[in-house]
Amino acid sequence: MMWWLGGGHAIALVGCMRTITSRFFCVALLGAALIAPVAARAEDTPRSYHDKKHNDDHEWNNHEDQAYRIYAKENHRKYREFSGLKENDQQNYWNWRHEHSDAVLKIDIR
Repeated sequence: MMWWLGGGHAIALVGCMRTITSRFFCVALLGAALIAPVAARAEDTPRSYHDKKHNDDHEWNNHEDQAYRIYAKENHRKYREFSGLKENDQQNYWNWRHEHSDAVLKIDIR
């Protein structure tokens, strides 16, 4: 592609556009490569919840998720991400959980 300037001069933009596009994709690829491990690690980090009624903290992990799935089934509730529940619904779960240990629920603690 050529652009014509006054006085009969032409500017070739093909090489320039190719360089800009190439640099953009390199920067985008590098950015994605740097962010991906951080995003993946954030999902691996267990979340902690505070139980106001019993004044203790609970770490959300695979065991807790198994227990919550049992709770949802027993209480005829559709499974939803615990973090998306209303505070009152979360507290109801913690009340139930204090009465249902991993041993009672037969959750394997390995």
